Amino acid sequence: MARLKRDSKLLAILQNRIAGLRSIDENLELGGGIGVASLQRTHKALTEALARYNKLLSDTDGALNDVVALEAEARDLIERSLAGVAARFGKDSSEYEKAGGTRKSERRKRGAGASAKAKAPQGAQSQTPRNDAN
Repeated sequence: MARLKRDSKLLAILQNRIAGLRSIDENLELGGGIGVASLQRTHKALTEALARYNKLLSDTDGALNDVVALEAEARDLIERSLAGVAARFGKDSSEYEKAGGTRKSERRKRGAGASAKAKAPQGAQSQTPRNDAN
């Protein structure tokens, strides 16, 4: 999923302010470093900074896409390598275990005992004695 690119509302406000000041005087200087020229420099710097930032986001998205593609390739190779070991040596071999698989003989067998323990009989009384005297 692509990251949202950033936009600056201040950029539009700054552009309008520059246009307003330029309508008064093309080279208006208000003192203290405030004027048309300084606002234009700030506008240009902000525009360039936003462009750099948005390019970095795009580059990051591209890098993430590369990582995801390589992970999918690695996952496929991992699965295929274990399947290859199983085909060559068998699923109950020590080689299969060395490759990261669980030997067939070491797998737990699910039986009726596990599900029977989970279900308690209905109406069963507690085996601890109760003292009804207050």
